[in-house]
This record gives sequence, C-alpha cells and structure tokens, in this order.
Amino acid sequence: MIFKNTLLAFAVIGLLAGCGNQTATNTEQNAEQPVVSSVADTTASKQQGVIEFEESAFDFGKVKEGAVVEHIFKFKNTGAAPVILSQVSASCGCTTPDFTKEPVLPGKVGEIKVSFNSLGQVGNQQKIVTVSSNAENRVTTIQIKGIVEK
Repeated sequence: MIFKNTLLAFAVIGLLAGCGNQTATNTEQNAEQPVVSSVADTTASKQQGVIEFEESAFDFGKVKEGAVVEHIFKFKNTGAAPVILSQVSASCGCTTPDFTKEPVLPGKVGEIKVSFNSLGQVGNQQKIVTVSSNAENRVTTIQIKGIVEK
C-alpha cells in the first residue's frame, strides 16, 4: 500500500512537472514568434527608398497652340535603399516623360522630364504622369497643367 501511494505520488509529481514545462515552453515559443516577425517587418520597411518630389504639379500658364512645354520634376530619395523607376507613363499621347534610368541612391536626386505638345490641345489642360517604382510609395503622380490658346 505504501508502495502504491509512493508510486502514485511520483506519477502525480511527474505529470505536474511535465505539464508545467510544456506550457512554459509553448508560451515562450509563442511569445518569441511575433517579436521576430515584427522586427523583420520593421526592418524591411526601413530598408526601402522613398520618393519625395520638390513639386508635384507644374502650371505652365498660357501658351499658343503648337508650343511644346517642357518641365523637369526633381525628386529626392529620402529612404534607406536605392529607388528604381520601373515605369513612367503619361495620361495622353501629347505628353512624353523621360526619366532617370539608373538607381537613385539614398539622399540623391533623380529627374523626370515631361514634354507636352499643345498641338490640337486648345483649352484648359491637365496631364497626369504616373510614376511606378520600388519605393515605399510605389505609385505616385505628378502633373503638368495650363491653358492652350488658339
């Protein structure tokens, strides 16, 4: 009888000790997992470039029909990684963008030259240029606007 009680006591102690350790281990693993994920997410967001334009719109005022208006939009990479412009496209065939093709390093400046041909474009004009890149702000827009007189 004493042997059974002793054996039972050891079994209970073993179960309690084993359950306590298993719970603590699971809790520790679960607690560590989100911390690792959020550190990785935070690090990834800090490792991106950021495009900041000096101006997002240019008003060319009034021009005579047929004039070609050109403007250079400058942007700075204020992020921590190089910015690569993957696509720069205009909302109209009368507007042609040309842009920096090489990566823009952190702290450096890139350019987008926009040419607007006003032939056949009489009246108020607003042309949007969409800029796609690997930056944190993946898609941004700039615009050129004004009035074309006959």
